[in-house]
Amino acid sequence: MKKQIFKELLGTGLYFLGLCLALLLLITYVGQRTRVEGESMEPALQNGDNLIVDKISYRFKDPERYDIIVFRPFENEKGTYFIKRIIGLPGETIQIREDGSIYIDGEKLYEAYGKEIIRPETIGRAAEPITLGDDEYFVMGDNRNNSGDSRSLAVGNVHRRQIIGRAWVRFWPLSGFGSVMKERD
Repeated sequence: MKKQIFKELLGTGLYFLGLCLALLLLITYVGQRTRVEGESMEPALQNGDNLIVDKISYRFKDPERYDIIVFRPFENEKGTYFIKRIIGLPGETIQIREDGSIYIDGEKLYEAYGKEIIRPETIGRAAEPITLGDDEYFVMGDNRNNSGDSRSLAVGNVHRRQIIGRAWVRFWPLSGFGSVMKERD
C-alpha cells in the first residue's frame, strides 16, 4: 500500500516537474506575456492591454517594416521593455522633416496609423538623416508626439540583439482579443 502511494506521488511530482519545465521552455523560447504601459502605441494598442509576444519568428526571418516589436531599450536593464513599430530597416537612411513627414532613403513614407502629425519639437535626432547599421532598426510609437523611441538619444537605434519578439495576440481586455497585425498601406 505504501509503495503504491509512493509511486503515485512520485508520478504526480514528475508530471508537474515536466509541466513546469515545458512551461519554462515555452516562456523562454516561444512566447511571453507583456503588458502595455502608457499611451505611446495608441490607437493600435491601449494602456493596460495584455499581449503575447512571439519570440520564435525572428529566429527564422528578419523583422519587417511596420512590425510591432517588443525590445529591451537599455541592454543592462533586463526588466525594462518597450513596444514600438518598426519604421526603418537595416541600411536605410531615415529623416523626419519639419512638416512631420518621414522620409526613408529620400522618399516620403506614407502611413495610415500614426495618431497625429509629428510636431517639430518631437522630431528629435531624426531632424538630420540617420543611416542605420547592418543590424539596426528605427522604431516609433504610433502616438508620434507622446513616445520615447528612436528619435531620442536615450533609446536611439534598436539593434537586432535587443529585440525580444513581435507583438502577436492581444488577450486582455477581452473586448480587444485578437491578432496584433502590422498595417500596410
